[in-house]
Amino acid sequence: ALGVGPALILGLFFFSLLAGAFLVPYFIMLAICGIPIFFMELSLGQFSSLGPLAVWKISPLFKGIGMGTILIVSLVAIYYNMIIAYVLFYLFASLTSDLPWQHCGNWWNTDLCLDHHVIKAGNATFPVNTSNTVSPSEEYWSRYVLHIQGSSGIGDPGRIRWNLCLCLLLSWTIVYLCILKGVKSSGKVVYFTATFPYLILVMLLIRGVTLEGAWKGIRFYLTPQFDHLLSSKVWIEAALQIFYSLGVGFGGLLTFASYNTFHQNIYRDTFIVTLGNAITSILAGFAIFSVLGYMSQELGVPVNQVAKAGPGLAFVVYPQAMTMLPLSPFWSFLFFFMLLTLGLDSQVRAEPPKPEVAPGSPGGGLRGPSCPFRAGGMYWLVLLDDYSAGFGLMVVVIATCLVVTRVYGIKRFCRDIHMMLGFKPGPYFRACWMVLSPATMMALLVYNIIKYQPSEYGAYRFPAWAEALGILMGLFSCLMIPAGMLVAVLREEGTLWERFQQASRPAMDWGPSLEENRTGAYVASLAGSQSPKPLMVHMRKYGGITSYENTAVEVDREIEEEEEESMM
Repeated sequence: ALGVGPALILGLFFFSLLAGAFLVPYFIMLAICGIPIFFMELSLGQFSSLGPLAVWKISPLFKGIGMGTILIVSLVAIYYNMIIAYVLFYLFASLTSDLPWQHCGNWWNTDLCLDHHVIKAGNATFPVNTSNTVSPSEEYWSRYVLHIQGSSGIGDPGRIRWNLCLCLLLSWTIVYLCILKGVKSSGKVVYFTATFPYLILVMLLIRGVTLEGAWKGIRFYLTPQFDHLLSSKVWIEAALQIFYSLGVGFGGLLTFASYNTFHQNIYRDTFIVTLGNAITSILAGFAIFSVLGYMSQELGVPVNQVAKAGPGLAFVVYPQAMTMLPLSPFWSFLFFFMLLTLGLDSQVRAEPPKPEVAPGSPGGGLRGPSCPFRAGGMYWLVLLDDYSAGFGLMVVVIATCLVVTRVYGIKRFCRDIHMMLGFKPGPYFRACWMVLSPATMMALLVYNIIKYQPSEYGAYRFPAWAEALGILMGLFSCLMIPAGMLVAVLREEGTLWERFQQASRPAMDWGPSLEENRTGAYVASLAGSQSPKPLMVHMRKYGGITSYENTAVEVDREIEEEEEESMM
């Protein structure tokens, strides 16, 4: 159920959109952090057949990392469902012969509204002053969908938006139904949501590159902007985009990998998925910027004035571009249906497979804030987007790398992978796990703290109490780690140092879940095990020794040699 993960397309709309400046750090972060950590999480899940909480039998002292992961996933599920609700709203609004954000003159429009048809006609005869004007799509988004004028800020929720309320309820219901039967239903859903968007993406790509002026947008997309590379925000967003698109740090990879067979070739799967995401990012960029280039030519403004980062691109700029195309409702419906499937793909892959504990369950919806369907809901979405996963997610992933390589031991971890795959990870993976990945993320984390910038939405600046709430939101998931350490230490006996040592060692039943896969240090450590050598069980059951049993013999021999060296 590990699809290619086209949530990357969705990420291009909701994260930093800096064209050429984004591609360079994206591929660097993919090589240093994305691919190695993706493989690490798959290895942990497949080797132990455990989820994000139970997998910390590898070192019970750090079970708080799993608790922090669950907390992050819960917060992200809340605001991701808010985004899906907005997508559903636009999807239903596209089921018409004339898109409601196509023209001015509606009750929600102001005197500043200026139709793009007027701009195009004016460019052909006499220049039109577009300063201090607003597009119909922007006023539809801010004044009709969000009803932002009904709220003075994040502390003023405003009146309930019942249409958004119903869309939010529908989004929670859809996600719940997707994970209702656990991994069986969620796996089938992911197969659809991870593949069908490519059909729509190709359609949008073909339509985009055939538009007049498309090359202007493509040239802007491919032109590197090296001055932006000095900004920490670009690198942080690149790292977060890797984590979001691949599902790294959210526990979904561990969960789905835990259902694999013990000898599934996750080494091959890692490169298929991660490189598939990279190719998807390139295709999505062409599809997006070709349309933006056409829009730039139609409006007679540079591409950098058309493109907007954040939700504005998905709910303002691109919908406006759809109104300039023939059969605009058809293309608008396809676009938002693609966003819907991508949003569901991201949600389902991040959710635990048991709906009774999943954030996407009806109970999870009731735990979410009531503000999303109020006028001030967008401010809460921005706050959740800025703080729910950024800082905490980086800390959780860094801690995972350090515990697996330093506490559990890189040699032992590579030996576990050898048991599963028949070979050990090469120098590239070991170097990334030991040094490059955690060092890079630590440097970005420190630099981001030093260059901290408060949240904002347009011209609105968040008050101090909202900033403090956001910071606490990010820190709370990190505090789960020392809280879990405290609980683990209190459960042990002896001096404080002895408690730390005992809690940091793998649990007695850590290892492969099936007895026939347990060799070497894992022999007879499974509860209820009767066999002194699970390898013998294999030989009696299947007859002879397979290639994987040969691997098990080699691993056992390595363990014995290491024990002899330690005795000398």
